[in-house]
Amino acid sequence: MAITTAASRLGTIAYSETAPAELLPNWTADNAKTVINAVYRHVLGNDYIMASERLVGLESLLNNGQISVRDFVRAVAKSELYKTKFLYPNFQTRVIELNFKHLLGRAPYSEAEVIEHLDRYQNEGYDADIDSYIDSIEYETNFGESVAPYYRGFENNIGDKTAGFTRLFRLYRGYASSDRSQLEGSSSRLAVELAQNTTSMIVGSSGGNEGFAYRKSRGAMTNRAFGRSSVGSGTRLYRIEVAAASLPRYPKVRRCNREYIVSYEDLSNTMQRINRMGGKIASVSLA
Repeated sequence: MAITTAASRLGTIAYSETAPAELLPNWTADNAKTVINAVYRHVLGNDYIMASERLVGLESLLNNGQISVRDFVRAVAKSELYKTKFLYPNFQTRVIELNFKHLLGRAPYSEAEVIEHLDRYQNEGYDADIDSYIDSIEYETNFGESVAPYYRGFENNIGDKTAGFTRLFRLYRGYASSDRSQLEGSSSRLAVELAQNTTSMIVGSSGGNEGFAYRKSRGAMTNRAFGRSSVGSGTRLYRIEVAAASLPRYPKVRRCNREYIVSYEDLSNTMQRINRMGGKIASVSLA
């Protein structure tokens, strides 16, 4: 059953159709291979793994039954491979967001959760912080010793917070996307929402929708031409975020992210103008 009726557009359809990878009793070498690949894909953020990067020693221990899937996940998260991909290049708040995503399959629920892990990392070190995810009751309840972590946040189960569902889309950018190749780079995705205790707007992954999924970036162009220039305009300004604005004569591959800052009086006319240009309005908010 689909996670949501919009699963195909939001890029989550693959998780609706795939059961979690698990080592059941009397598992075979093929079962172990499936679980190993699932751990690499999820814990390493769907990043491409070269043959020379594979943790063959750990794979052998799992294949021989000397360690559990949970032990394998723990070792991957503590490995130099993981640190090189996610710890060293990113700000610490971004690292914590990724740890939640990779190890618990969800986004942080509150700023307090992020602060807790920041404090543990500073006072006890990286390995202790990784252990806190793997040894948590939450991990035990959902994955235990034999299930590879997966995206739980899309399911919105009993006891889960709705904010976690919407925030996960800020971290997840599609089945074919890597956590190291996203538009927003090494910056935190959720710092503002967590600090303000607000939910995130769901924005589909690039390629998961018709047109282009708007993502605010340093390259976004801001247009203030429609600001307070109108005679008699009020003091309230609104930000219109637009995706895929283009004229009919341009090919479909030509895409442009743009922001318009407009007065309340100009809001309706500007939105109509954007629609006539073929733009897709991603959001409207107070500027």
